[in-house]
Amino acid sequence: MTLFINVDNAASLFGKMGIGNAIQQMALYIKADYCRWADFDKSPRTANHSESGVIELMPTDDGKQYSFKYVNGHPANAIRNLPTVMAFGVLADVQSGYPTFLSELTLTTAVRTAATSALVAQSLARKNSTCMALIGNGAQSEFQAIAFHEMLGINEVRIFDIDHAASLKLKRNLEAYTGITVTVATSVHEAVKGADIITTVTADKAYATILTPDMIEPGMHINAVGGDCPGKTELHADILRNARIIVEFEPQTRIEGDIQQLAPDFPVIEFFRIVRDNEPGRESDTQVTVFDSVGFALEDFSSLRYLHDLACKYGLGEKIHLVPSPKNIKNLYQLIEGTSGHSPVLRSQKSQLTSS
Repeated sequence: MTLFINVDNAASLFGKMGIGNAIQQMALYIKADYCRWADFDKSPRTANHSESGVIELMPTDDGKQYSFKYVNGHPANAIRNLPTVMAFGVLADVQSGYPTFLSELTLTTAVRTAATSALVAQSLARKNSTCMALIGNGAQSEFQAIAFHEMLGINEVRIFDIDHAASLKLKRNLEAYTGITVTVATSVHEAVKGADIITTVTADKAYATILTPDMIEPGMHINAVGGDCPGKTELHADILRNARIIVEFEPQTRIEGDIQQLAPDFPVIEFFRIVRDNEPGRESDTQVTVFDSVGFALEDFSSLRYLHDLACKYGLGEKIHLVPSPKNIKNLYQLIEGTSGHSPVLRSQKSQLTSS
């Protein structure tokens, strides 16, 4: 049987942990898996693009467990009253191929993306950073603000979105979260001026230029989350050319990240090298750093491991009959025959055809 966690189960688990604590714990799972980078079978995700968006599959395995995530990105879904991002995922046993865990990953992806952002920023942002600008105030923005507060001590967040209602939503949701002061800015320029960290998490599938070189000050760290597929960017290319760039998995980021604007040989650093102390993170207080984040399958593997462990700890979820288990594994047909050896359904269909 396969353990199934639905959206309500996942929300309950994160609620039991407290969202700030859950983000920090998930970051530990992600860090542990990046530390064993060589164990994973890695490849860029498979993407099917259309005019309205993209549907992707993100697989990986560590030789013992296999995972994949199904995820979409459809910026216009809001007019259909649907999320722009929806996801689910599976853990399976590599030796047998049996799917052991099936879970929602829409809510969980927001948690894991925030956890990854803050985990990377711990190495790239200046020490004692206190102020973050958050450009794009949609579904994942609350998680980003909480992650940076919990893991880096950010206590001032300046927010901006071309949809003012989204900014008001974010401010309202964060009001109950102690320790974060939220200011709604009137422009991107106003939000980023003097900030230690800039997080961009916009949704439009376009070659956008959310940040321009004149907005960037020495020592800033840019957490670029929204540019995550071919033809979708957030940063002016000159910002990238003058920064230290960290990526998750270079072959994928070259296709999907902001660095798709740069020459294929422009130097970047994969995050696992920093986690394993093969490379330094920030090199000076005046250096501009960029995390060109597109999301990588290893992080979903980590989030599924974490969610599975939480579900087992709290006894949440449902065992479902996702794959057949006939008494005779070579006789799949017996599942439709029934115990009598003849299918009532088939007999009924035959009778209807005869009578007609």
